[in-house]
Formats: sequence, structure tokens, C-alpha cells
Amino acid sequence: MKRLRFRLIAGLAIAFLTASVVPSFSGGIPTAAGVDHIGLTVPDLKQGIAFFTDVLGCEHVYTAGPFSDPKGDWMKDSLDVDARAVTTLAMMRCGPSQNIELFEYSAKDQVKTPPKNSDVGGMHIAFYVEDLPKAVEYLKSVQGVKVLGTPTPVSGQPNGGETIIYFQTPWGQAMELLTYPKGLDYEKTTKARLYSVHKH
Repeated sequence: MKRLRFRLIAGLAIAFLTASVVPSFSGGIPTAAGVDHIGLTVPDLKQGIAFFTDVLGCEHVYTAGPFSDPKGDWMKDSLDVDARAVTTLAMMRCGPSQNIELFEYSAKDQVKTPPKNSDVGGMHIAFYVEDLPKAVEYLKSVQGVKVLGTPTPVSGQPNGGETIIYFQTPWGQAMELLTYPKGLDYEKTTKARLYSVHKH
């Protein structure tokens, strides 16, 4: 499948930090230097790897596991999952600065329906694109992907200047496309800056 090389920025208003662009955290966790990765649980790891590589254009760096503690409570104590849970992970490199860790779990109490954006713990990953109509048309051609609504321009808010549209992966995970070729309105009122792959 033809890859569309999306350039990724994190959703949830997370600014991914790079040493050349953003200084270290001010206060907070001692010695913290930046966000290393985001973890995401998928129902099928092979499917997740294929989607992130073939559809989103990310790089599969490595797979590790399975991990479990058949007789002890490490999984429960350390990860707050069922003590007999088993997990395998894959590390993906998406764009210039984002790492995404995909997990597949086997656990007897697992909830298999992804949370909605309105649910506590709901999340999404947002991809910055230079040509939004082209990117939307591409996603509509991918089997199993559900594009939600139509591109929506934002105005009258600090994030004014961007146009957004959400989509869902074949397993129901929320994701987003956005673009802001002329920048965002908040930049006119503060010197603070979110990390962005877009240069304007």
C-alpha cells in the first residue's frame, strides 16, 4: 500500500520536546528532559504494526516480549493489570521526534472497546499534514478506516488558524489530521510555543 508520509504531532495538547528546540522542564520531575514515547494498547499487535507502517508511514524499530509473571504479582503491582496478564510490545518511530509504543495484552478482565474521546482516559494521536484534502482522500481509500465528518476550520480560539478532522483506525482508535499553514492564533499573544513539525 502506498505510504503517505505524515508528519506527526501528538494529540492531547502534548508538546513533544527535543533538546534543540525546547528547554528542559521547568520544575516537576527532577532531571526530566522530555517525553520519550506514548504507549497505546491495540487488540492485535501485527495489525497495529501493519497499520502504523503501511498506512501512517511510521517505522517499526523492534518488537519485545512476551512479558508476564506467571507466579508473582509484578504485572499487577507494576502495571495495575491482572496478575496473570501477558503483553508484547512494538516500538514505532513516527516522524522526526515521536516514538509510539504499541502493546497487545492478554488479560481476563480486558475491556476490548476503545474509549470514546469523551471518556476519561480517551486519547488520540494527531498528524500534521501539508495538504489536508489529499490526506483525507487517501484515508478514505484505506479499507477499515472511518473518516469522521468533514474538515473543520477553527477560529476565535487560541488554536484558531488550524483545520482539523478526526478518523478512526480499523479497531476504533481515534486519530486526527490537522494543518495550520499560517500558524496558530495563540502565537500572537505569548512567547510560549508548542512543539511543531510545521515551520512557518
